[in-house]
Amino acid sequence: MSTLESYLEGAWRAGGGEGVPVADAVTGELVTRVSGEGLDLAAAVAYARRTGLAALGELTFLQRAAVLKSAALALQERRQELYELSARAGATRRDAAVDVDGGIGTALVYASLARKGLPDHTLIVEDDPIPLGRGGTFAGRHVLTTPRGLSLQINAFNFPVWGMLEKLAPALLAGLPTIVKPATPTAYIAAHAVRIIADALPPGAIQLVAGSVPGLFDLLGGQDHIGFTGSAATAARLRSDPAVTRRSARFNAEADSLNCSVLGPDAVPGEPEFDLFADALVTEMTVKAGQKCTAIRRAFVPANLADAVCEAVAARLARVVVGAPDADGVTMGPLVGLAQREDVRAAVARLARAASVVCGDPDKVEVVGADAGRGAFLSPLLLRADDVDRPEPHDVEAFGPVCTLLPYRDAAGLNELIARGEGSLAGSVVSYDADFVRNVVLGAAAHHGRLLVLDRDSAGESTGHGTPMPQLVHGGPGRAGGGEEEGGLRAVHALLRRTALQGGPAMLDTITSKE
Repeated sequence: MSTLESYLEGAWRAGGGEGVPVADAVTGELVTRVSGEGLDLAAAVAYARRTGLAALGELTFLQRAAVLKSAALALQERRQELYELSARAGATRRDAAVDVDGGIGTALVYASLARKGLPDHTLIVEDDPIPLGRGGTFAGRHVLTTPRGLSLQINAFNFPVWGMLEKLAPALLAGLPTIVKPATPTAYIAAHAVRIIADALPPGAIQLVAGSVPGLFDLLGGQDHIGFTGSAATAARLRSDPAVTRRSARFNAEADSLNCSVLGPDAVPGEPEFDLFADALVTEMTVKAGQKCTAIRRAFVPANLADAVCEAVAARLARVVVGAPDADGVTMGPLVGLAQREDVRAAVARLARAASVVCGDPDKVEVVGADAGRGAFLSPLLLRADDVDRPEPHDVEAFGPVCTLLPYRDAAGLNELIARGEGSLAGSVVSYDADFVRNVVLGAAAHHGRLLVLDRDSAGESTGHGTPMPQLVHGGPGRAGGGEEEGGLRAVHALLRRTALQGGPAMLDTITSKE
């Protein structure tokens, strides 16, 4: 089996050594090997700073937007290839659409936002001249320009296409060349996406390194940006690197979190919100086999409704068909690999110290179209923890099709329970009681990057609990990484360097004019 090639300095190159084997999540067969051994990362960084910066620097924001749109359309034309590769990583057609179509859509949204909201220029003037003297001959204003560095993105395995494009789009618009470091289990999908778009981008605008990147952080400094998606533990380790702590490379982390959904006391069986809540839990448990950083991990429900919610969710989970993504009737595929499945099982065992399994079996699953012993299949698991003060449900994340139901007695202690997650990417409140919703949102907002209010009025157009939108910020405080991505043009501005200019008004106009 050949080694997956990296795209460096405009050419595809294979690393040396045996590499890390990557298996098909469904069959267990070897897909590829991933190795970065022997790759010249210093040359890649120099190429980005020299060739990539120069090529992107010649383009205005609007010209970069046109390039970004071309790359997205190239992916759109060949997305079937990405669907087929995604199936090998366990993704159903619905899962692949979230990643592939979601990534393409995100890039197209950014291209549109740039055309409407950025100047036909290489810098952004943020404000009108600010008088700094009484005579009107001395003023100041702020400008945003492209740093003289690169953007390094380190991505998680669960979204090899969307995770790359949601970082790449603002970086391209900001004029920053990008080096992509995909997670090993799905690196072959990200690499194929780069093969599709490489010719649509200026030279040096994108590079991809498959495998480990020893010494790469030693090459980074104050002009560079590092965007990380992954575990909180890895984020903490990277954040402590001298590239960040001493040389002040910008660092943004989007990490795992114990996202929650809250059912209001008014949402009793028979009310639309009760069904919306149960449907949302099952969706978040089964899309991507629960391998989403925004998935619902803690479900807070009124104690008097806990039994009814368990029954409703269990009935829906009974209709979930686990198996090979291309098999008829399958609605949930396997986890990305056997190692990930064992990690989830270990996390479930820790959760079981405080919770009982209401639905599913962590050690047994019925599988359609595949061999359960060879693939990374796992039953969707609903747990219930009646002792909500136990630490495990608020500390342990099972990154798979797992959710823990936690009954609450009254609204007074609910926000305290929510806060025990120590920072989340996404939360939701499902209720038609405006006062209840308001109290929860105002109490929980400080602990969340995004909050969704779901009710009968908004359900028809709602994008759901677990779906980040490119127009809105994605990130969260504390355990969730403390970072912020997307958010429309905020993401572009965040990559640029803000500089305060001082001088005569006429001179400032000359500096900031296009010619």
